[in-house]
Amino acid sequence: MRACGVAEVSGQVQSLRLPRPQSPGPGEILLDVLAAGVGAWDQLLASSEWDVGLRLPAALGVEGAGRVVAVGPDVTAPAVGDLVLAHSAPLPGHSGLWAEQVLLRAADAAPLPEGLDPARAAALPINGLTACQALDWLDLSSGMRLLVTNGAGVTGALVLQLAVAAGVHVTATASPRSFDRLRRLGATDVIDYRRPDWPREVGRVFDAALAAAPGTAATAGELVRPGGRLCSITSDAPATTAELTSTDLYVRPDAETLAVLAGRLRDGVLDLPTEVLPLDEGPGAFDRSSRGLTGGTKLVLRVTGPASSDTMPA
Repeated sequence: MRACGVAEVSGQVQSLRLPRPQSPGPGEILLDVLAAGVGAWDQLLASSEWDVGLRLPAALGVEGAGRVVAVGPDVTAPAVGDLVLAHSAPLPGHSGLWAEQVLLRAADAAPLPEGLDPARAAALPINGLTACQALDWLDLSSGMRLLVTNGAGVTGALVLQLAVAAGVHVTATASPRSFDRLRRLGATDVIDYRRPDWPREVGRVFDAALAAAPGTAATAGELVRPGGRLCSITSDAPATTAELTSTDLYVRPDAETLAVLAGRLRDGVLDLPTEVLPLDEGPGAFDRSSRGLTGGTKLVLRVTGPASSDTMPA
């Protein structure tokens, strides 16, 4: 089957021909992949820094959408023929979703809402779940103030939208080209992160912070009031102190939350700019994502369907 991934540890991302997965075992489903998301985490998969059980050669990708074509002997849902989306890790078939077929854990699959394009759905799982899990950990209530670094990134923008919907006042750092969009999404303030004095000008006024840009967690933590919380999604959280509770967050599969997020995406409540590319452009998409050249747009590989690229603004 057609796939895109790596043949050896730290090897070049390339188009591959892989054997089809075996029949699903207990608790597993076999998916015909329609589309799969691309993210910075795929660089960790390619280098084996995030161990999701790949056995090389293997396809990359730990999120996507597709149609169930077979289920394990104990699986009652989803059923054959159902459309689902998922973030699944570890991968029971030892190969990822940048392929025509993949084995997933049935418990990780959420139903695809009617009317939601699978390619748009494939853009959601990791970034959406990361945003929700970060906000759950920060434990904010209406009226509190949250700082988000890299608010224009895919995860940062989702955090912004979800927090604003909960009544939280959000200040986001970004480049000026993203200011208008972040204000439309509900940001109370938007700050040019390139201004060296911005932390001193803002001051220690936040109840919590979400660090979504590498190297910003320490600075963000200094702007959180005593007793506040900081969550980093870039593995650089400072140590917890008497005045600041902090953590590094690593996303977990959660089909129930994913189903809710997918409904909100289908209904237009969430804004998630998406660029869809054919599977054979996976190496280029991997390179763009790894180098941070996506401009806040989520890249998705369409595994089946139209071969031409397209852009979905929301």
